[in-house]
Amino acid sequence: MLQQTTVTTVIPYFLKFMKRWPDFAALARADLGDVMSAWAGLGYYSRARNLHACARRIVEDHGGTMPADEERLLTLPGIGPYTAAAIAAIAFGRRAAPVDGNIERVLSRLVAIEEPLPASKPRIREIARALAPARHAGDFAQAMMDLGAGICTPRAPACEACPWNSLCAGRQRGIAAELPRREARKERPVRRGATFVLLSGQDEVYLERRDAKGLLAGMHGTPVTPFGPAFPVNTASLAPVHATFELLRAPVTHTFTHFDLELQVLVARPAPDDVRHLEGEWAPLSRLADFALPTLFRKVIKQARAAAPMKKGRRSP
Repeated sequence: MLQQTTVTTVIPYFLKFMKRWPDFAALARADLGDVMSAWAGLGYYSRARNLHACARRIVEDHGGTMPADEERLLTLPGIGPYTAAAIAAIAFGRRAAPVDGNIERVLSRLVAIEEPLPASKPRIREIARALAPARHAGDFAQAMMDLGAGICTPRAPACEACPWNSLCAGRQRGIAAELPRREARKERPVRRGATFVLLSGQDEVYLERRDAKGLLAGMHGTPVTPFGPAFPVNTASLAPVHATFELLRAPVTHTFTHFDLELQVLVARPAPDDVRHLEGEWAPLSRLADFALPTLFRKVIKQARAAAPMKKGRRSP
């Protein structure tokens, strides 16, 4: 959960998650849809799918016990070099060297690595492995993370308080605050599409579950068009139902890992007969927390409700 997400955001999710699924066996038995619902709001949903798949693999292949060595950990879904090393060092006391962003910064400054990231990552990992002690490797790794988070900070590092200040080549050269260097970021692509918000007269919104593969796989959402470089033409003709749609003035914007999204929002209250063929479900707006609804679609529904307040009337089945 902490990958790409702050501690403050994660804590309530983690506590609820652990109360519901306290061990690998419980999580392996869980329905993926329930896991995705519990994860909704944290983003980066492939983490939830991988976590569920990882629990099943641990139960099926390892008797419900997490492997202790990096080599076997790397065979599990969702576990890469950093996570494998962190588990091996912190949970099992193995000599391993996890390298997160904080440790990258500490080591880049300690030995004055001027080669920009990400090209310098292999060298940083080599240095981390050389420094990792045979005993208490987990304590050492966490101390390095804390050093980067509290003292060797991205801006204005507190060098006078650093226990390594006399050894730091970056400080000696007067370039510590400039490190690590990074390659110029490429301009993020912008993709565009449209989504259709269907409202009933009983404070409900129509949701469908997305395909099992692809972006936001397995999550709930309002129907959407494919994404492309431009907004679709004759958008209403792409809607899942025949209805009178209102195109909201401002699109919803959202940032994904590799692109920014602009999504036109079209709102309608279809007649009952117009929705009988649909395979999704009507979700009470008061119970959206029960659905695996990612932040993007929460934004969409919020904007649609603000622009088209609910009207009491006959429920659309």
